Amino acid sequence: MARTPHSTVARPLKRRVARPHDGNKALKNSVQSLAKGFRILEAFSADNDAMTLSEVAGAARLDAGTAFRMLNTLVDLGYVARIPESRRFRLTLKVLDLGFHAMARKDLRSLVQPILRSLVGEVSEAASLGVIEGGDVIYIERMRAGRTRLGLDIRIGTAIPAAMSVIGRAILAYLPRDAVDRVLATEPRPGILYAPVPSRVRLFPALDAIRARGFALQETMIAGGLRMLAAPVLDRNGFPVAGISVAQLMIRSSDAEFEARAVGPLLAAARDIARAIEASESTGLSSGEAV
Repeated sequence: MARTPHSTVARPLKRRVARPHDGNKALKNSVQSLAKGFRILEAFSADNDAMTLSEVAGAARLDAGTAFRMLNTLVDLGYVARIPESRRFRLTLKVLDLGFHAMARKDLRSLVQPILRSLVGEVSEAASLGVIEGGDVIYIERMRAGRTRLGLDIRIGTAIPAAMSVIGRAILAYLPRDAVDRVLATEPRPGILYAPVPSRVRLFPALDAIRARGFALQETMIAGGLRMLAAPVLDRNGFPVAGISVAQLMIRSSDAEFEARAVGPLLAAARDIARAIEASESTGLSSGEAV
């Protein structure tokens, strides 16, 4: 067909996008203030374990103003302390927690994996282990039962507010009340799993009931149609160092049937994990540090 002037379609010009150099891209994708904070921490050493502001600034290759702000932030976070009656700063033992937590969780996972695997084989339901960190329960290990999908995306490292987690409630029930208050007062970290935390008037009676029974059994508060049975892992002093759970779709059986079938194996697994942690500590592992 013949082309007329009115049928001509103007094509938009393609805009050329300038590509940054590799060095500029690396800078764009990094947080320089965070990097400077780590330079402050790395400035301390065995030979320079206590330094003044100017000494820290020099060792970290930062100007005094930046070093001052970074030090104040690290002091507020508890990683650096001011030495009384001096102008010097030093690292605190909290710095060690960053490494210890990573090593401890790796050790803890290797300890609980065979026990969780055995539990899953016995009850044919998914099993998980979690610890309380701050105001949340952090999932340390999780094993599915075959290809059964529970409709809840919980993975290793998932964080759920402790009071809204069945594992969390099993742990909280065995904590001293002042420790429970501290957990509840801690702001939960941002995450994909969230539900409003209940009032203490409702929560504390529920925790008392869990302690009286020795386990928690209820529908999850973050997903409908899913029932969880959870118990604490107690150390030799009766302190809860972790929590273990099994989960089941509610359409598969009643609460009573699920409890009759799974509570015995669950409690036995919790005791086995406690003994494994105690044995590992006697041989020098740091599994308990994860909680």
